Amino acid sequence: MLTRKQHELLIFIDRHLRTTGFSPSFEEMKDALKLKSKSGIHRLITALEERGFLHRRAHRARALEVIRLPDSMSPRRNGDAITAAAAAQAPTPAVPPPAAPFTPNVIRGNFAAHLSGVQKAANEAAAVHLPLYGRIAAGLPIEALRDSGSGVEVPAAMLGAGEHYALEVAGDSMVEAGILDSDTVIIRRGDTAENGAIVVALVDESEVTLKRLRRRGNSIALEAANPRYETRIFGPDRVKVQGRLVGLVRKY
Repeated sequence: MLTRKQHELLIFIDRHLRTTGFSPSFEEMKDALKLKSKSGIHRLITALEERGFLHRRAHRARALEVIRLPDSMSPRRNGDAITAAAAAQAPTPAVPPPAAPFTPNVIRGNFAAHLSGVQKAANEAAAVHLPLYGRIAAGLPIEALRDSGSGVEVPAAMLGAGEHYALEVAGDSMVEAGILDSDTVIIRRGDTAENGAIVVALVDESEVTLKRLRRRGNSIALEAANPRYETRIFGPDRVKVQGRLVGLVRKY
């Protein structure tokens, strides 16, 4: 699932490509989404690219391709991404406004209310049922959408003391840590972690991501495990640890 701003930007880019034959500028995208800076657009584009909705051609300006649209809209066929060359002969009417926004159900950082009553002691059961809180980005931070009512069974031996929950991974930025797209990660809830641990981090009280935590002086770095993605640096008051990775479940 996409956040509201990711959805708005994807629809705006798609309609701009259909009507003009080339992708919009960062300034046009910033104005369309009513953002204050272009850095927000860069972050949204990278998140859409990571999740397979956009493709950005290297070393070319304004060269975005829409690979697919959200499930609620008509999907594109493979190879049907619009490029500037393919659409150059299309007429050029005015660019339509972005689609009406939708409001996702977002986890805001306090899992205590959701975890009550679901954790069993690891030494009392062969398997433990954990709540599954939707897909979390293993690329740039995005909002983690709660998958209400879903759960996952994990071996009790995988867990230690404390409360745990599960998240489904979206993206490939932690592949060199052995974490692949669609894996289910098991998280021990907590607000602290040692330097170098893989954590669920809450950024600016609104965005949640799975990254390796590094402390650099008075700053906190969230590192990917894939050279394609940049390390992001934040002030200590902008990042809150939501839990630490303790296990992984993969289906073949």
